[in-house]
Amino acid sequence: METMHKVKAGIMQVLGFVIIALFAFMTLIGTYQIVTRYFFNRPSTVSEELLTYAFTWMALLASAYVFGKRDHMRMGFLADKLTGAPRKYLEITIDLLTFLLAAVVMVYGGISITKLTMIQKTASLQVPMAYVYVIVPVTGVLIMIFSLMNAIDVAHMEFKEKGEVRL
Repeated sequence: METMHKVKAGIMQVLGFVIIALFAFMTLIGTYQIVTRYFFNRPSTVSEELLTYAFTWMALLASAYVFGKRDHMRMGFLADKLTGAPRKYLEITIDLLTFLLAAVVMVYGGISITKLTMIQKTASLQVPMAYVYVIVPVTGVLIMIFSLMNAIDVAHMEFKEKGEVRL
């Protein structure tokens, strides 16, 4: 259990660093784009494309990060009223359904779309679109890992009180 928490903390730390780096990169590129557009009257198409793809990567990685913290949006009106074994089973079922959704939609679907876009190039950068879409299955795998870890954590919890679960 302790090893799992250390692995999860390590993944979360790396993920947090990457998200912060992408945000800093977006800030720099956005500033560059503003300067070239307003001061030099020459908008940069490359910066626009970089911003779009960096934002996509950051948003998907941030969603995985939120799943790792178990702070994702949820409708807890039913689950938060339960206690004991029914609550535990419901929480584990939710985590396993999240795992299944990430596996089918993000990993399987993401790999499919990445394969389809290998020959397609981006407009300004001229790199394969697969480099943009590869983040979808990567995020799916991260969400799957976090869902399993969260389910294991929940399996070891006692639900004596009503309310939201914090891991």
